[in-house]
Amino acid sequence: MAVDRCGSGRYGVWCRRLGGWLVSESGGTVWVALPTYNEAENITRMLESLLAVFAESGIDGHVLVIDDGSPDGTGDLADRMADDSPRIHVLHRASKGGIGPAYRAGFRYALDAGARFVIQMDCDFSHDPRAVATLVSAAQEADLVLGSRYVRGGGTRRWGLGRRIISRFGCIYAKTVLHVPIHDLTGGFKCFRRTVLETIPLDQVHAAGYGFQIEMTYRALLLGFRVHEVPIIFTDRELGESKMSGAIVVEAATLVPRLRHRLRHAHLEVPLHVS
Repeated sequence: MAVDRCGSGRYGVWCRRLGGWLVSESGGTVWVALPTYNEAENITRMLESLLAVFAESGIDGHVLVIDDGSPDGTGDLADRMADDSPRIHVLHRASKGGIGPAYRAGFRYALDAGARFVIQMDCDFSHDPRAVATLVSAAQEADLVLGSRYVRGGGTRRWGLGRRIISRFGCIYAKTVLHVPIHDLTGGFKCFRRTVLETIPLDQVHAAGYGFQIEMTYRALLLGFRVHEVPIIFTDRELGESKMSGAIVVEAATLVPRLRHRLRHAHLEVPLHVS
């Protein structure tokens, strides 16, 4: 068994790899980036579910848990799972820093490991792990696949009226200000082709909260990548506490006009490829 430990470099305070890499740039290796903070009630079941999806769908898949120093022991539980499976990897970060920095670290880690496709998703089962196979399949014809709540066949479950209004308005607001034909810009269930993450300058993506979702999709569109939306059902978590806050909403809302001002002028001649 191989164990890698990193210092305070690009992956955070330290990182750990257990087992060998089963990856190939010319193959179809899929890495799932799974950021966690206090997800002890969900992490074991989620990892088991993803491994089952890989086996049932014939996906050469790996899961990278990016844990932000969860005080409830989420990282320790993930480490124990990694001890038993070479397809589970754990990246430990010192403290909670937001999903943006966590995903950036996870993307770099997966790319360094040779991932061809990188999926990002939540650990609380709001994103159905069975839909991973759907995103991977759609990515054969697209560069970025978005699991969308707001295309035909998509939707939400167990959301109150207030959250539905905020989410829907947020998507319409971002779509209108950025002038892009995407129905669900704030969703966090995505599949990136390797080339997208290699082309987007990750060190220039600064959003820490859910504005990160908007910025990554917008940058992909402006760079001319093919973006495809597939319907998903987003189900509110049953266990653990939501990470949504008013500060996250404000960050995303103020980010949108700044993104358009800062990025659009540099890509005026680039057509948007959306399906």
